[in-house]
Amino acid sequence: MNTPQPQSDSRLAELDVEILLRFGLPHPGPHRSTLFGDGAVAAAITVDRLGALPRALAFLGETVRAGGTRFAAALPEPLPGPAATVARGWLEAAAMVVQDPTGDQLVARWLDAVAAVLALRITHREATP
Repeated sequence: MNTPQPQSDSRLAELDVEILLRFGLPHPGPHRSTLFGDGAVAAAITVDRLGALPRALAFLGETVRAGGTRFAAALPEPLPGPAATVARGWLEAAAMVVQDPTGDQLVARWLDAVAAVLALRITHREATP
């Protein structure tokens, strides 16, 4: 078993989350692990820098559960403010490979993971003097 190596926020933010979605959603195993690990952290860093809140990502996850990935990708503003463009890119990348409601659930779970990481980042930042 390999021990994960620590990475800086700037290095993680450079990851191409759209590519991780296109390879991680349809392929269980290392690609999906990377999507839900480094990919979720990279996504949280990105939207944190754009001022998104965890509840917005959680709501987007619920929207995906209710209407599907393609429906959410067509929303004019999937997340409020500047994060909308980034979220639309993620959803469009996911929509390329999601074929059924099981895939939509996976996308929603990933958005929940991003929301959880974002919430931890915010809580830690607020607790740090």
